[in-house]
Amino acid sequence: MEFELTEEQSMLQQAARDFADREIAPAAAELDKEARWPTEIVKKMAELGFLGVAVPTEYGGAGLDTVSYVLAMEEVSRACASCGVIMSVNNSLFCDPVLKFGTEEQKRKVLTPVAQGEKLGCFGLTEPMSGSDAQTMVTSAKLESDRWIIEGSKNFITNGPEADWMLVFAVTDIEPSGKRRHTAFLVPMSHPGLSKGPHDEKMGIKAAHSCTVFFEGVELEDKWRVGERGQGFKVAMATLDGGRIGIAAQALGISQAALGKSVAYAKERKAFGQPIAKFQAIQFMISDMATELDAARLLTLRAACMKDAGVRHTVESACAKLYASEASSRITHKAIQIHGGYGYTTEFGIERHYRDARITEIYEGTSEIQRLVIAAGMLKG
Repeated sequence: MEFELTEEQSMLQQAARDFADREIAPAAAELDKEARWPTEIVKKMAELGFLGVAVPTEYGGAGLDTVSYVLAMEEVSRACASCGVIMSVNNSLFCDPVLKFGTEEQKRKVLTPVAQGEKLGCFGLTEPMSGSDAQTMVTSAKLESDRWIIEGSKNFITNGPEADWMLVFAVTDIEPSGKRRHTAFLVPMSHPGLSKGPHDEKMGIKAAHSCTVFFEGVELEDKWRVGERGQGFKVAMATLDGGRIGIAAQALGISQAALGKSVAYAKERKAFGQPIAKFQAIQFMISDMATELDAARLLTLRAACMKDAGVRHTVESACAKLYASEASSRITHKAIQIHGGYGYTTEFGIERHYRDARITEIYEGTSEIQRLVIAAGMLKG
């Protein structure tokens, strides 16, 4: 395995780091406190090409690779996990599947402005009674004459309140056995019959707005179908393989922020006449944090390399997402302990990282689902 970054990847990483330190980090605490959508930051991410990192330039993207995407995602998430997941959804859950499964018209009319950041995308899979078991979704799309009629709802839609397009999954066929077949569609968020609930009040990633989206008689031409009829579940699962790499990268950024602040604090904070960094208990916590972060980063980069190579990476993406997310919860937990009472306050931002880390174990497949995916890969055949 090649561990050295290319010159292009290193340049992107440095550009993302500089941008995150200069533009994002100073605003992160306020964005979290006010649960305010980071309008200006999203605009600047678009200008830097961060909203379509791995999309070819002919479709408005930066034309880079998945490793570059991971590097940029980590830096953005280190400064603000909310900004990171906005970027992740647009790249992984919208641009990637439209690029893979969309028609040329869809790529020109929808993918291009979204990859450029002129428009924003979101992903509609989860429903109020259909989370981990996505095949039980009830949102339906019926073909009447030459139009699809969509009825139902989707919830926890990150970017939903601000997005212009949604990739929606709906039941289009039910076999005699009762098995449901799903199909994917591109739906403009301003479409008649589509409405949004208020944005969700959440524990963390507060600036990344999400909401429930309702479909009441939403009529679509067949040209907005993505992929073959009845193959929507395959589209969704392939999308999540890549999406989990993005969330792993988000978890890396959160962990790096917590570790960096912990190292700096341990050198400055004194107890019993010396910096707490001199105490073995603190040293052991920092050692564990650094080791787990390094392991998570290598797992994530491995999955990204496999995606770039065009080989199946379902298990590897699940491993990366599982380990990086759970490691992030452990690392931010230790960071609070190192900071003591100050870690429990908002002064150092550690409690924000702790809250943000928790969601990485849940969305785009809970840790339990990742374990099932990994076990299935290990036990098949």
